Amino acid sequence: MTMTLQNLAKDQPLLSVQGLSKSYGTRIGCADISFDLFPGEVMGIVGESGSGKSTLLSCMAGHMAPDAGRVIFDTASGPRDTVQMAEAERRRMARTDWAFVHQNPRDGLRMGVSAGGNVGERLMAVGARHYGDIRDTATDWLGRVEIAADRIDDRPRAFSGGMQQRLQIARNLVTGPRLVFMDEPTGGLDVSVQARLLDLLRGLVREMGLSAIIVTHDLAVVRLLADRLMVMKDGHVVEQGLTDQVLDDPQHAYTQLLVSSVLQV
Repeated sequence: MTMTLQNLAKDQPLLSVQGLSKSYGTRIGCADISFDLFPGEVMGIVGESGSGKSTLLSCMAGHMAPDAGRVIFDTASGPRDTVQMAEAERRRMARTDWAFVHQNPRDGLRMGVSAGGNVGERLMAVGARHYGDIRDTATDWLGRVEIAADRIDDRPRAFSGGMQQRLQIARNLVTGPRLVFMDEPTGGLDVSVQARLLDLLRGLVREMGLSAIIVTHDLAVVRLLADRLMVMKDGHVVEQGLTDQVLDDPQHAYTQLLVSSVLQV
């Protein structure tokens, strides 16, 4: 990736997470997490199952209310704390400025609606109304995610898991959202399908200059996609920095264990 610390210093944060915390009774989900995400930057969050990365993502994306902390987003009208937004306003932002790619594409698609209809719904959410233009744009985006144009009227249930994930990506990115949350976007797919999807995502990230937060347990995913990296364990951030620096020279014992486990596979 081309992002440098010098570039970051010149930009105002698109998203500022401040002291975000969430617990489940006596169990910590995430504890006092703070960081800034800058325009055009991809942040990776890694850790084993139960490390707190999915809880953190859910709190940032408004799917779960945190116990404490703020999530400041640079909206068109200025910085706003999305935690304090009315639910209707947050939902509207999730259909326009934000996008969320689920690990299971069935959670992010309308399975009873055609592939073109899934993409078209997102376009209509930002004001598109002309049927011909919507269908043309949907066709173009299906091609961009390597789904044949003659499948536009097929429903997602007729697609393979990899095709469903590519359709979910098209549905989310068609309107050029300012921030994309991704939860294990390659999880549960065969290795060959994962590699193809990663190549697709990397191309779209570079082409569109996407700002994104990617949660994954797969270090290969963040190596390819993320500018910066946070490593989580037991709800806490134990290490963070530029992705290559963290992965090539890990300082924390837990990060060293994660990296060495991958190298030994």
